[in-house]
Amino acid sequence: EYKLTYYTPQYEVKDTDILAAFRVTPQPGVPPEEAGAAVAAESSTGTWTTVWTDGLTSLDRYKGRCYHIDPVPGEEDQYICYVAYPLDLFEEGSVTNMFTSIVGNVFGFKALRALRLEDLRIPTAYIKTFQGPPHGIQVERDKLNKYGRPLLGCTIKPKLGLSAKNYGRAVYECLRGGLDFTKDDENVNSQPFMRWRDRFLFCAEAIYKAQAETG
Repeated sequence: EYKLTYYTPQYEVKDTDILAAFRVTPQPGVPPEEAGAAVAAESSTGTWTTVWTDGLTSLDRYKGRCYHIDPVPGEEDQYICYVAYPLDLFEEGSVTNMFTSIVGNVFGFKALRALRLEDLRIPTAYIKTFQGPPHGIQVERDKLNKYGRPLLGCTIKPKLGLSAKNYGRAVYECLRGGLDFTKDDENVNSQPFMRWRDRFLFCAEAIYKAQAETG
């Protein structure tokens, strides 16, 4: 049972812990302590069986801990399970690693009927590992040679379906009309109707043409 190892109500939270609050609905017959412990285990050092390599590290140092459980008022069989993760469990400055661990395959765990991350507390010690943007707005303005007004841009539409040539044409019209930049929609990648390299070439042509005409 996970709760024997990962449910630790006596645990005192550290200032450096990443704290997560999960709304948990256990499967019928699964006690909330086991469900909360399962979340802590599957999102940290737990696995479905014991392996000999467990003895090669200190699992107690790196494991997540379900340290408190509250029933959700007015909801049957729903609980808020609070889990603390030691900072060493995560790569410094990596949002991707943090969320992959905390909200990764744990959502498919069979002991749970439903699971939702309700809240997350990221300690200052972890925030300080992020370098931040490489430069600020002044550098952007210097690169664009635009000062004293907002920078104006748009997303090319329709976001899907345009050929690379027509996409480049739309970019040209936007820049020729006075916009400072355009951007791809998040759905645009390198689909069959518009490969990335083709889009790059037509957009580069559009940028140089608009720049030559507008200065």
